Amino acid sequence: MRILLITGDAAEDLEVMYPYQRLLEEGHEVDIAAPTVKKLQFVVHDFVDGFDTYTEKLGHSWPADLEFAAVEPTNYDALVLPGGRAPEYLRNNGHCQRLVQYFIDTRKPIAALCHGPLILAAAGVLTGRSCSAYPALAPDIEAAGAKFVDSAAHVEDNIVTGRAWPDHPAWMREFLKLLRA
Repeated sequence: MRILLITGDAAEDLEVMYPYQRLLEEGHEVDIAAPTVKKLQFVVHDFVDGFDTYTEKLGHSWPADLEFAAVEPTNYDALVLPGGRAPEYLRNNGHCQRLVQYFIDTRKPIAALCHGPLILAAAGVLTGRSCSAYPALAPDIEAAGAKFVDSAAHVEDNIVTGRAWPDHPAWMREFLKLLRA
């Protein structure tokens, strides 16, 4: 299968690299799409005692294979939306929203993690659904017309959502089930 992974600068390092490498390991072809073709800079989010929220440090850099505007969605069998800060600005990109809408309309598998569901919300595809995400996003998910579910791997129809990188095993296990179905 051919899978599209949408990301950008300040994406969570683990949330890009884990699904990317896991899907390659399964024998899938994975293309990384971003607003432009360039070397992307990922970040690492972690928790430090005494902080009220997560901290951010520079992570790995990795090249984007193609820009959103050049993506032909009919060439892909599934979509992955990693988290981090990238979804905060990617969700405003019309080409990104168009790609998400294609995968919704065709009911092809979608995996979204952490802040990735912000892209689903901005594309207007969460209304009437349920969705997991980073717990601090519960108000955003609900404002988009969905029910927030605090789950490592919430499956509804063709969409698998999870809270953050500690959920990788459960989240990816459920996504792989959708790919095999």
